[in-house]
Amino acid sequence: MSGTASGTGLALPEWTTARPGKPWTDDPYAHALRTGRGPLFLRRLSPPVHPDGTGKAEDLLPLDVERWCAAPDAADTDVLHRCTGPVLDVGCGPGRLVAGLAARGIRALGVDVSPAAVARTRQHGGAAVRRSVFDRLPGEGRWGTVLLMDGNVGIGGDPVALLVRLRAVVAPGGRLLAEAAPHDVDEHLTVRLEDAHGRHGRPFAWARLGTNALLSAAEAAGWLLTGRWTAEGRPFVELHRPQPGHHEHPTATAGPAHS
Repeated sequence: MSGTASGTGLALPEWTTARPGKPWTDDPYAHALRTGRGPLFLRRLSPPVHPDGTGKAEDLLPLDVERWCAAPDAADTDVLHRCTGPVLDVGCGPGRLVAGLAARGIRALGVDVSPAAVARTRQHGGAAVRRSVFDRLPGEGRWGTVLLMDGNVGIGGDPVALLVRLRAVVAPGGRLLAEAAPHDVDEHLTVRLEDAHGRHGRPFAWARLGTNALLSAAEAAGWLLTGRWTAEGRPFVELHRPQPGHHEHPTATAGPAHS
């Protein structure tokens, strides 16, 4: 039941007065996607928030809502050029990449736990389903490319487990295009979504991996590195699921770097 602003009689969204049941669903993230605007943050809760309930500036990790809700930029377009269909976008958010692929005539599907994300993806011409990546997904084992963009390597807080899961989703010989954090970090966190007014959702596990940490997790999960590049200051890697019987370890090729 929604709350009411004191003295006004105006109904407020549920997340303004009570913590929602699940992250990314009915908290400030959903509101930001509906409006296409931030500011929105992940707040580090591990180590815990300070005793007085406040936090330092470095406790807040900004989320680039406006970019996610815009059309694909130059770095995104570089990723789209590397996709071989069909494409599964894990944590598709508002669906700019799914819609961009559809506009190119490439079959693509977004998967996200957020109803607002799925709705916005569909509104912009993309296909999407509301589901966790750890649930049964359509077309398992037959996807040509899986996308893991915008920090989504952090989903679940255990990147190795996530990358192992995605090996079962992509076709043998298929590829995973993943975006790393722009700094050399390897963090396993408890966080919550929070807006500029301190309204927030429930805590959840998350991770932040720079390129080195991402490559280490990918190797542990059995992926082969076949490319790495930077575009618009964003680092990316291309990984392949080995074909059955493959035992070689090819040298990774570096893609073009862009500033």
